[in-house]
Amino acid sequence: MDVRIPPHNLDAEKAVLGALLTNGSNASAVVDTVTSILKAEDFYRDAHRIIYDAILEIIHGNKTADFITVGEELDRRKRLDAVGGLAYITSLANESVSYNVEQHARIISEKAQLRRLIDAGNKIVGMTYAGEDEPTAILNKAEQMVLDVSGQTQAESSFSAIGDIVLSNLDRLNALQQHEGALTGIPTGFKDLDHIFNGLQKSDLILVAARPAMGKTAFTLNIAQNVSMISGKTVAFFSLEMGKEQLVGRILSSVAEVSSEKLRRADMTQDDWGKVISAADVMSKSKLYIDDTPGLTVQDMRSKLRRLKVEHGLDLVIVDYIQLMQGRNAGKGSENRQQEVSEISRNLKLIAREFNVPVIALSQLSRSVESRPDKRPVLSDLRESGSLEQDADIVIFLYRDKYYDENSEKGDNAEILIRKHRNGSVGTVELQFVGELTRFRDVAYKDMGPEQ
Repeated sequence: MDVRIPPHNLDAEKAVLGALLTNGSNASAVVDTVTSILKAEDFYRDAHRIIYDAILEIIHGNKTADFITVGEELDRRKRLDAVGGLAYITSLANESVSYNVEQHARIISEKAQLRRLIDAGNKIVGMTYAGEDEPTAILNKAEQMVLDVSGQTQAESSFSAIGDIVLSNLDRLNALQQHEGALTGIPTGFKDLDHIFNGLQKSDLILVAARPAMGKTAFTLNIAQNVSMISGKTVAFFSLEMGKEQLVGRILSSVAEVSSEKLRRADMTQDDWGKVISAADVMSKSKLYIDDTPGLTVQDMRSKLRRLKVEHGLDLVIVDYIQLMQGRNAGKGSENRQQEVSEISRNLKLIAREFNVPVIALSQLSRSVESRPDKRPVLSDLRESGSLEQDADIVIFLYRDKYYDENSEKGDNAEILIRKHRNGSVGTVELQFVGELTRFRDVAYKDMGPEQ
């Protein structure tokens, strides 16, 4: 039997409580310092938790906390005897060292964090011995438990002075001025898109939606290809619809400029083989990582991204596509499915902020688009979950008129309809779609002007 005593420091606990009891009218300043670091459950001794809670109750009621008022409050709660009586509260005054209260509070917080880690470790060991879940599920739960411990230590203020933020922005603007024409975000590889977006911005959730066969996967694969192979950034591509072999085949066709039909049949000339080998060399050196786990959950995704970031860094996340992800209420009816998709989209936005990277999420549009004379999608087509539009910083629709009209004057051009842009203007960008290469290309670059 393990009889080891959990980490704690009773002297630090007494010193903090003593400081709160003996500072009179200045106690609020001490309380502000202490409460930004400690919660009642951070104290190891039960009596100290009870006393701390009573002190906070008194001070938050705009009264002065001292051994008499705290004793009265505890007596009212019928907890005075439980803490050792008035004599023990009075003795805490002798432990007061208010000038070092912040350091003492941090010691208590650190010991509490160690105890929580021990508790999480014990629970993980218990789950492992029980063997009721798959190893992957246990790993995910274990990781979440450890992260929860980390989250409980973040009570301190996360406010930033506006002056510091302004200076940071001035530094950024100065750097941009020194490099005229430089983008603030990651280049997509498409000039007109980058002209509107100024590159893919950190913490943005970008929704790419379309009907089937419009080229959603090809479009985002092209962006992944450009970001990883031209800009040298790390890209995580979650493919819930296609296997990784199919995706790599598409990328190989695009990079080598050899038709996917030729690749499927291995019906290639010597020149084609040379292109494929060169393309494979470029691809093998890139930092594009593909995960094709079906029915992925947000929790699984977050876990995989943490590992990838530690091992290889992380600059862009792409999810193909939202409706194939699993939420907590999978299989419980259409109403719950809407809630599920809402939960998934909110969590994708949180992932964008947590990892401070742009997240591109693909979404399938319903058949209602097909019933209109003009089949270009609009924001109201995002019906499965209203929160898709709300959570996204940018909403892009893909539309190829040639899919509906073989003789369309648009020819092979696709329209990239930017219908929401939280931090900029909306508009339409035309790209050439090369179907046999599953590739989008810039048309002649021109300033099309924003649509207001």
